[in-house]
Amino acid sequence: MRYGLIGEKLGHSFSKIIHEQLADYTYDLIPLSTEAFHHFMKQRDFHAINVTIPYKELVMPYLDCIDPKAAAIGAVNTVVHRGNKLYGYNTDYDGFRYMLMKHKVKPKGKKVLLLGRGGAAKACIAVVKDMGAEEVLTVYYKENPETITYQVCYESHSDAQIIINTTPVGMYPNTEESPIDLKGFDNLEAVVDVVYNPLRTKFVLDGFSKGVTAVGGLEMLIGQAKCAVEIFLGKKMENTLIQNLYTALLEERSNLVLIGMSGCGKTTLGKMAAERLGKVFVDIDEEIVKEIGMPIKEYFSKMGESSFRLIERAMVQKFSKQNGLVIATGGGVIKNEENIGDLKQNGRILWVKRDVSLLESGNGRPLAPDAEATARLYRERLPLYERAAEMVCNNNRTAEDGLKELLDKYNQLLS
Repeated sequence: MRYGLIGEKLGHSFSKIIHEQLADYTYDLIPLSTEAFHHFMKQRDFHAINVTIPYKELVMPYLDCIDPKAAAIGAVNTVVHRGNKLYGYNTDYDGFRYMLMKHKVKPKGKKVLLLGRGGAAKACIAVVKDMGAEEVLTVYYKENPETITYQVCYESHSDAQIIINTTPVGMYPNTEESPIDLKGFDNLEAVVDVVYNPLRTKFVLDGFSKGVTAVGGLEMLIGQAKCAVEIFLGKKMENTLIQNLYTALLEERSNLVLIGMSGCGKTTLGKMAAERLGKVFVDIDEEIVKEIGMPIKEYFSKMGESSFRLIERAMVQKFSKQNGLVIATGGGVIKNEENIGDLKQNGRILWVKRDVSLLESGNGRPLAPDAEATARLYRERLPLYERAAEMVCNNNRTAEDGLKELLDKYNQLLS
C-alpha cells in the first residue's frame, strides 16, 4: 500500500474521492481496530498516510521525526515514510485556518468555545490562538482539569462569540444530534463544525437559524488534504484547487429538494432536473405508496393523516441522509419542522410556487379533492412554505421555463 487513510470508522469518508481528484495516485481507506492499528504502524508498509479518529495522538510514538508545528499541537494526521524513517505532520491546522479565513471568521479578541478534546481539537485550538483569540475554553462531556463541562458552559460562558465543534456528534448516521444547544448564546457571531457528513449538520443549521456565520467541515477536509498531498509528493499546489474541488463536490453530493403544493409540478420538474444534473430522482409519495402497498387516498381513509405523517417522516429520514438526489416531497411535508431540518442537511430546498388557480386538485389527493379545498389548503400552508424555502421557483408557464428558473436558483444556493 502506498497512500491512504487509517482510522477506526471510514465507511463514509470523502478522503479517497478528494485525494484521487488532487493527485495521480490510488488512495485507500484502511479501517483499523486499536490492535490492528498498532500492528500496521509497526509494519511500516506504506509510502504516506493520513490519520483520523482516534489515532492522531496514538500514532506519535511510532514516528522518528515530528514537524515542530505538529509537536506543539500534540497531534499528527499526516505521516510520510522516507528512507527508513517516519515523518509526522499536522495539516488539520492548515485546513482549519483556510476555512476560517475563507468565511471571514475572526477569532482575534473573541471568546471561543471548543467542543471536544481529541486530535482535531488540538489543531483548532492552535489556529484560533495564533489568530488572536482572547479566551479559548475547551468543553468536554465529563469532568477534566483542563476542560469545562457543558453545564458550566451554559451557566457561565453563554457570552461566547465563536463555537467550534470537533466532536463526532451530528456525524452520519446520527444526523439528528447536535453537540450543544445554541439557545441563550446571544453574543454568538459564528459556529464552525469540522464534521462534513452531512454537508450541513444540525449544529450548523442551528447557527444559520440564529443568523450567524455557520460553516461545515468540507472545506477544512479538502484544505488539509491539499496540504497533505503537497507533503506526500513534495510539490506546492495552488489554493484555488481547494475551492474548485469544494464546488465540484458540493454540486455532486448536494440534494435538490422540492417542496410545494400538490399539483404544482414538483414531480415533472424534479424528473427533468435529475436528468439534467445527473442525479437520481426520488418521489417521497411514490416511496410511501411502495411502503404501504396502496394508494395514499385509500390509506388516508383507512388509517388517517397522523399515521400517514409517521410514514412520511420515516421516508424523509431515509432519503435525507443520502447524497446526489433530486427529491420531490409531498405537499404536507412542511407540517413537521424536523422534516425540513433533515432535508436541509444534505440538500437545498426550493419551493415550487404555482398560482393557486393553476394547481391541480382531485386525482387521488385526499386533502385537495376540489378547487375550493385546494385554495383553502394553500392559504393554510403558505406561511410554512415561506419559512421552509431557501429559495422560490415560480412555475406558472411551461415546464422548460420552470426548469430553467429552478436550476438557476439551485446554482445560486450552491454558490
